[in-house]
Amino acid sequence: MKKSILLVAMLILSVGSLHAQFNLGLKAGVNLASLSTDFADKENRLGYQLGAWARIGSGFYVQPEAYFGSKGNRFVSFTNNSGTEVEAEGKVRFTTLDIPVLLGTRVGVDKLNLRFMAGPVVSFVLDENATFSSAYDQATDFRNYKNNAFAAQFGAGVDVGNLAVDLRYEAGLSNISNSDRYKQRPNVWQLSLGWKLF
Repeated sequence: MKKSILLVAMLILSVGSLHAQFNLGLKAGVNLASLSTDFADKENRLGYQLGAWARIGSGFYVQPEAYFGSKGNRFVSFTNNSGTEVEAEGKVRFTTLDIPVLLGTRVGVDKLNLRFMAGPVVSFVLDENATFSSAYDQATDFRNYKNNAFAAQFGAGVDVGNLAVDLRYEAGLSNISNSDRYKQRPNVWQLSLGWKLF
């Protein structure tokens, strides 16, 4: 009987401790994205992100997230199969579901702290919107994209009360293009504003 009471008491204390170290919040922000290539000149595209996050732990924490976002690129020229540079416009925009799992540490108190985080992220392409000029037909597999990509995120953030501000860089680890020749890796700067619900 004493063992059962002790076990229940330890369980209650553990659940209470976990609850005190668990936060849930919403986030929204902007993305500045590009597709890194070695065969084309490009320009960044402005996009968005909107989703939720959870934070488990105090000084050291794990932060899984799920958010919808937009990423893309504007190409202004490319190198064709014969090695000639062709000036031509091409635009691609992806709507993605991004799921990062970040490991972080924070310095300061609960309501005012500085955070540093890093971790992997997988992106699932939900929608693709691409418009390319006819010149890109010379590169037959240029516009053929995969449905997911892997990346690494790292950055810093500040918590002030229930408000969280994060600045991160997402470096593409996998080639999002199905082409063997035209490799494209998404890279994204992210600035987001979060609100801690509890």
